[in-house]
Amino acid sequence: MQTKDLSLHHLIRPGKQTNGKAPVLFMLHGYGSNEDDLFSFANELPEELCIISIRAPHPLMPSSFAWYAINFDADANKWTDKEQAKVSLNSIVHFIDQAVEQYDLDAQNVTLLGFSQGAILSYALALSYPEKVKNVIALSGYIEEDIIVPGYKSNSFTNLSFYCSHGSVDQVIPVQWARKTPPILKALAIEHVFEEFPVGHGVAPQNFISLHRWLSKRI
Repeated sequence: MQTKDLSLHHLIRPGKQTNGKAPVLFMLHGYGSNEDDLFSFANELPEELCIISIRAPHPLMPSSFAWYAINFDADANKWTDKEQAKVSLNSIVHFIDQAVEQYDLDAQNVTLLGFSQGAILSYALALSYPEKVKNVIALSGYIEEDIIVPGYKSNSFTNLSFYCSHGSVDQVIPVQWARKTPPILKALAIEHVFEEFPVGHGVAPQNFISLHRWLSKRI
């Protein structure tokens, strides 16, 4: 399928032909990466999925992009440009609407797969606009409540499911931050799985096998 000229640069792997509209998985890469990174998973994911990997809008250096700025010198917790994160969140929502229409995809079967900064935005998008998302795979991220739309706790999350994972020795985003996620999702009565793997800031083979099994049951 030829890539269309939409609001964000992206790569696409069409889903296997079915009688209806294809389910879609949107990939959101991490800080300093690009759309090729997570797209390397595409051929290992269920073939019925249309997979779209999005490039973040802010260039850092050649082939390196970010969804929002991070000041690594600020303090131990890092300083995040939350206003820029909100702008990127809105741009992703707009892009999803565009892509679903332009590629004739199933708007009721949308999955987000985000890593690190992309996972943080995946959490925020799904909790802000749960009507737009069915499944979320959040790898090596955490919930940043300051970028979620105000009043989100009153949303209906009955059709939303999360697969969350983190490396127990992650040196970029401490696992303690990720461990705050299950209590938040439980309080919102959202179906979720949370797993830890003995790795750093990355996706272990066991992690991929687990998320693949989870996703295959839900598309």
